[in-house]
Amino acid sequence: MIEPEMAFFNNDMNMDLIEAFLKRIVKDVYSNCISELEVLERNTDTFEKIIEQKFPRLTYDEAVQILKGEKPLNGKTTIQILEEDLSEIQAKLKENTELIEKNEQELTLPGIKKGKRNFLQSRVDQLKNELKDLEESARNIPQWIESAKNFKYGNDLGGSDETVLTRMFEVPIMVYNWPHEIKAFYMKRDENNDNLAKGVDVLAPEGYGEIVGGGERETNLEWLVSKIDEHQLPMEAFDWYLDLRKYGSVPHAGFGLGLERMVAWMCKLKHIRETIPFPRMYGRITP
Repeated sequence: MIEPEMAFFNNDMNMDLIEAFLKRIVKDVYSNCISELEVLERNTDTFEKIIEQKFPRLTYDEAVQILKGEKPLNGKTTIQILEEDLSEIQAKLKENTELIEKNEQELTLPGIKKGKRNFLQSRVDQLKNELKDLEESARNIPQWIESAKNFKYGNDLGGSDETVLTRMFEVPIMVYNWPHEIKAFYMKRDENNDNLAKGVDVLAPEGYGEIVGGGERETNLEWLVSKIDEHQLPMEAFDWYLDLRKYGSVPHAGFGLGLERMVAWMCKLKHIRETIPFPRMYGRITP
C-alpha cells in the first residue's frame, strides 16, 4: 500500500489529490514504459482519456441507482449495456467456434505445408484461448445482471457490482459519502447527514474495481472513544491513535493505494498474483 495522510485536508481535497496522483502515475508510465506496454499487448487508448478527463464523482446513492439500472447514462442503463455485451459475446462465441472447426478441418488435409500447418495450429490455439475468456464472460454476465438488479441499499459494493458500475465509464470513478455502517468507525460523518461517512473508493475501469480507499478522519476524542466501545474493540489497542487527538488535532484526510492492484490494472493482467513482488507459494513464506 501507498498511504499518504494530509493535515488540513477535507475529503474533497483528498479526492483532488487522489485524482492528481493517479493521473501522474498513468502519465509517467504512458510516457516512459510504452515499449513494455506493447510487449504486454496493452491497449493504451484508455490512458490518454484518463490523463485528459476529470474522474466522475458519484455519491454512494448515485452509484447504487446507476448499478441497479434505475439511472441511465448517455441514454442507457447498466442492465441494457450488459445485455448488449452478452449478445455480442454470444455472437463472437459462435464465430470463434466455427473458425476453430474450419481451421482444424484444414489441418487434416493431406499435403499441407509445414509453415501453413504451424500458422493454422497457432491460430487454433489463439482462438481456443479467446473462447475460454468468452465462455467465462457469458457465464458471468447473467449473474452480474441478477446481482445488480437485487443490490440492497446499505451493502458494500462487491467485485461484480464494481465491474458492472465501471462498465459505464472509461476512466476511474470516485464513489464517496458511504453509509457509515460499512466504513471504518474513524471516518468523519457528513455534516449534513449523520448516516453518511466521508469516505471515498476509487474504482478502476475495465472490471478492475477498487484501487484506492480513503476518507476524512474523525478528530473528536470523545466520539472516537464512544465508537470503540460501541464496536466492543479493545481500548488499549487504540491508545496510540487516541493520543494523537488527546491534546487537540487538525482536520485531516488520507488514502491507501493498492500498488499491486494498480499494476494489475495498468498492465491489464488477469490476476493480482502476477503483480505481487514476493508471492507466497509452496516452500516460500518469507520475505
